[in-house]
Amino acid sequence: MASPLTATEERLVELVSSVARGDWQGLRELRRNAPPGEPDVRWREALLQSHLFLGIPRIVEAFEVLTLDGTLHAPTPEEHESGNQDFEAKGAPIFDGIYQDLAPVVRRRLAQHHPDFAHWIAEHAYGRVLARPGLTPALRELLAIVCLLHSNLERQLASHTRGAIHLGATPEQVLAVLELTKPRLDPDDVSRMEDVVRK
Repeated sequence: MASPLTATEERLVELVSSVARGDWQGLRELRRNAPPGEPDVRWREALLQSHLFLGIPRIVEAFEVLTLDGTLHAPTPEEHESGNQDFEAKGAPIFDGIYQDLAPVVRRRLAQHHPDFAHWIAEHAYGRVLARPGLTPALRELLAIVCLLHSNLERQLASHTRGAIHLGATPEQVLAVLELTKPRLDPDDVSRMEDVVRK
């Protein structure tokens, strides 16, 4: 049966999974085996957004590994932020699309943790990063699922699994991401992560 993910989407899942695991040799091999035209903007965007879930130092290392092993190619002018933008407003449709009716509740909860943290999430995570062009919102959520599977964060995994569906991913695509990632997860975590994704 054909995968519900394209070959490029499967490589992006492997890219993010390799970075999440710190599998730098696997990352090198993925780069060496990339077809003509890749790495491209989708690879760069997958890495950029992954800092939200995996941390900046890990993404710096991933960029270094990929750059030393070839090239990620120069970003196009369209990939650069331009002018003064209201990033909170830009990110709000993505946030609302992911959380739907629960969006106001999630916003209040984040503000209860710390108002500045809530602002950073709205302005940076959603406005500056997840609202960028280069990947569809649904694919961004599928790649977030990869990070959260590796991070063993069930609550966020459940939210972003629902978010992927809300933004247009199919249940079959979500399950394909799980199946591609599952062999690389800690065996003790697999059944619990499967339960979260399959609910």
